[in-house]
Order: sequence, then structure tokens, then C-alpha cells
Amino acid sequence: MTGPAPRTAVLISSGGMDSAVTAYDLADQGTALILLSFDYGQRHVKELTYATKTADRLGAAHRTVDLRSVGALLTGSALTDASVAVPDGHYSDATMASTVVPNRNAIMLNIAAAVAISEKADAIAFGAHAGDHSVYPDCRPLFFDKVTQSIKAGNEGLLVTDFRVLAPFLHMTKADIARRGAELKVPFQETWSCYKGGELHCGVCGTCVERREAFTLAGVPDPTAYETVSEEAGR
Repeated sequence: MTGPAPRTAVLISSGGMDSAVTAYDLADQGTALILLSFDYGQRHVKELTYATKTADRLGAAHRTVDLRSVGALLTGSALTDASVAVPDGHYSDATMASTVVPNRNAIMLNIAAAVAISEKADAIAFGAHAGDHSVYPDCRPLFFDKVTQSIKAGNEGLLVTDFRVLAPFLHMTKADIARRGAELKVPFQETWSCYKGGELHCGVCGTCVERREAFTLAGVPDPTAYETVSEEAGR
């Protein structure tokens, strides 16, 4: 992140390790946080309880937006459509494309911008990282640049003068996030990644494999309990 830390940031908080480390990173710089979570009918909705844990740990405000009626329209994604199975495997596998939720980050970031205007916050933030680029078009640098331009153009005269859209890990790997989280003493056991939303992390879906791999590559102990340990995480 370039420039001074924001005074107040509205952070999209999924309950996963990426958004949790983003929250801790901003808090470490003295930024006041408003965590904004979204219930869009995702099958792993239990992640929202983990977003609450992050907010409670940091003493941050936490609000959840009900987008279930919108999510019901977004058929074809394994995360919002019960007829589509959550694929197992690595994020580099073509099957991960079925986990894309159309326009998700644009919807969330625009709502976050509206909240930022109301709260006079000088930033909104999300935890996209380089490992997402191959799968999710709304986590890529081009999207980040364009959505920033759109938010500023669409809210001209409403945003504070030094307003920024932040994605501090956009050009970093998930292993980098794990290392930064370890430095900040993030309680990773209080984050949720698994797309299947079972009692434990399944260990074999793309996001579980990516989570395990990140801890391994970072040399950081993984406190996550998995139902199955996938060999994919070792590659």
C-alpha cells in the first residue's frame, strides 16, 4: 500500500484468512475499521460467523448486508447454485471456474463505497491477491483500476478528497498473506475458507487446497482442522 494509512476504511470481510489479514494489517497501521460482510446465499455462509470473530478481536464495527435475493439470481456458480457441485482440486485447475460468482466484487465494492460516503471514510478495501488472478476476473489489477475509476467518477463530489480503493495484497501470493498474518499474530483458526461449509474444512476443495499450500509455502503452522488432507496442497 502506497501513501499514508487511511483514517477509516470500510473493509469487505468474508471471514476468510485474506480479509482477516487485511483487517489486522490496516488496524496495525492505526486505521479505524468498519467490516462489511455479505450474505448472498453462499453455501459456505458460516464464514460470516468468522467475520464477526475478526471484528470482535479488533473492536471494529461489523455490518452484514443481505443480498440473498440477488444471489438467487446468480445461477451457474457452485457457490450460489445448489445444482452445481463444488469442485475439488487446485486453483490452477480449469474446474475452479465454476466457483466464479458473476460481478461479485463489483457489487460489494460499490456498496462499500456507498457506506464509506455515509461514514465519511477515506478508503474501502478488499483482500484480493495474485493467486486469485487466474480464476477470478474481479480480483485482477485491471478490474481494480477500472472499479476505482468507476467509483470515483460515479461519486464525484461525494467522496472525501483523499479517498482510495485498497487491495494491499493484489500483487502478493497467499503464502505472503500467511506470513504477514503470522507477523501480526492473526488467529488463523478463527477464519474460514472452505467452499463446502461443512463442520470442518473439507481439505479438498480449491480454497482448502490453496489455504493449506499457503501455510506450507510460508512455513507457518496451519491450525486448521481438515476432514481430508489433499495431496494437491503439496504441489
